[in-house]
Amino acid sequence: MTYDLRSMTHYDIIGDVHGCYSELCALLAALGHGEHAADREPARQLVFLGDLTDRGPDSVGVLRMVMGLVEEGRAICLRGNHDDKLARKLAGRSVNVTHGLESTLVELAHEPPAFSRRVLSFLQSLESYYILDEGRLVVAHAGIKEGMIGEHSGKIHAFTLYGDTTGKFDAHGLPIRRDWAADYRGTATIVYGHTPVHAPGWVNNTINIDTGCVFGGSLTALRYPERELVSVPARKVYYERAGFGT
Repeated sequence: MTYDLRSMTHYDIIGDVHGCYSELCALLAALGHGEHAADREPARQLVFLGDLTDRGPDSVGVLRMVMGLVEEGRAICLRGNHDDKLARKLAGRSVNVTHGLESTLVELAHEPPAFSRRVLSFLQSLESYYILDEGRLVVAHAGIKEGMIGEHSGKIHAFTLYGDTTGKFDAHGLPIRRDWAADYRGTATIVYGHTPVHAPGWVNNTINIDTGCVFGGSLTALRYPERELVSVPARKVYYERAGFGT
């Protein structure tokens, strides 16, 4: 069965998964999107904010599940910076194999070549952001400024992947970003991820729901329009990140 995305007004939006397949299964069950047809929530659309892979224990499992959900019409998925980098690597481009990409490539090497081709096609099809619920909801991996909504350019694409970067780095070697959400004054609700936080908090009608599952935090979803947060704890710390202790 497939569902018409255009008719949806209720969404379950999921933050950065990063290969945490077991936690994703637990979160989907908690949201009412179980494996069996009788357990599913057909009136609610799943939205994945991107960064499906890297660092976690089962990136292939996450890819297989999300690709299947998208193909069934039960989910939409955005392109994150890790998804973008994996797509460029699979397309034969030169990229630095760092920040967990190496583990994803090892997993893919154990799969038939046809699977990697399917993954590449899927990743290349992903959009930078979506405007949903007749403009009342906007989802983007790293966020989006009010003036960018409805527009498309290389600059906007980069912003949705990486946020408002300054080009400088902090003491941990992490990119320093401007707090675009502090200046947001739009009426659309913006839901994003990318930069892990210990707990989501609303800032000017925006919310970051990347709660660092792969770093030992949790995997979080926002139920829209209810604004209800649903989280499952990480089973362990899969990848150490400076500045993100639990």
